[in-house]
Amino acid sequence: MSETKYEPKYQRARAVVCRTTGEAVVVEEIDVEYPRRGEVMIKMAACGICHSDLSATNGTIPMPAPLVLGHEGAGVVVHVGEGVTEYAVGDHVLSSFVSMCGKCRWCQTGRPQLCDQAARAAISLPDGTVRTRGLDGQPLNIFSGCGVMAEYATLHVDNVVKIAQDVALDRACLVGCGVMTGVGAAVNTAKVEPGSIAVVFGCGGVGLNAIQGCRIAGAATIVAVDMSDAKLEKAKEFGATHTINAATPDLVKAVKKLTGGGADYAFECVGMGDIVAQAYGVLAKGGVAVAVGVASQKDSTTVRTASLTFEEKTLTGSYFGSARPRQDFPRLLALYREKRLKLDELITRRYRIEEAPQAFADLAEGRNARGVIMFE
Repeated sequence: MSETKYEPKYQRARAVVCRTTGEAVVVEEIDVEYPRRGEVMIKMAACGICHSDLSATNGTIPMPAPLVLGHEGAGVVVHVGEGVTEYAVGDHVLSSFVSMCGKCRWCQTGRPQLCDQAARAAISLPDGTVRTRGLDGQPLNIFSGCGVMAEYATLHVDNVVKIAQDVALDRACLVGCGVMTGVGAAVNTAKVEPGSIAVVFGCGGVGLNAIQGCRIAGAATIVAVDMSDAKLEKAKEFGATHTINAATPDLVKAVKKLTGGGADYAFECVGMGDIVAQAYGVLAKGGVAVAVGVASQKDSTTVRTASLTFEEKTLTGSYFGSARPRQDFPRLLALYREKRLKLDELITRRYRIEEAPQAFADLAEGRNARGVIMFE
């Protein structure tokens, strides 16, 4: 008896695609294959426009084009693949751009953000294939295993987190990257202590969330540092107690004077080696500096080696806010319900999908804390 040949079924969708690195994104129709075993198809409601998406288009994060963008998405499950039991049609879900296999050393030790599977699924699903193709029939890579800047997306269940249905999806989507990354850097990675002093370099979407992460953790003094006075004013809304313009002469000395000798914690949320060095430089003895921004592969940071020993300073990184998505996403949304976490205030502008090129231009120009593409 001959085997029945598998004939994939596709859903037509508009998507934001990087066709050529270094050029503007395009909006085009693509075909999204229905889910296979262990996968779900999501009708996307909203997708945040993250600086990492921009970095993928300009080559800062090297990912081969053509690439369907988007990793900070929220939507509703419309189809489930074979063997899927934890999700059902109608579930509200967030995308998680770090695949979590649950089996590797990192997942087993409570650090799923470092999952071995995630590195293999940077531009595809975990099995190395994609469910997206152009109308010419050619496959399209997907950003961070997600590609959710599209009307429909098929993801592996390891990249999906179920959430309650009482939070608007345009707010909830922000938790999938920017909020988790910033708040998590303060709460999970640095473990900011009540009454401490914290300094945050960069007041974009991630920086604002690092600020409110410090506030939630109980930091007494939170200093925001940025080149933009408008962003510094916004930082006060999220919990900054002091601000200082990054153009201030001898910035490190000025920050140490402002903090009475240095900070307990400092967060670099820009993605530049020189600013990482500044974050380390403003620390008091025993302080912790956390590199949160994604720097160019060619960038580097220089610190005084002796200070690591004699002052017991720590320089570390935070990827995805050291997230445990299936625990942390619901907890962040609970903080939002309790009015302790700001989500509404993060959204500077909502865009229709056809406005995606303008949305990316606005991001590049620093106009938005967070722009969100709406699909409904």
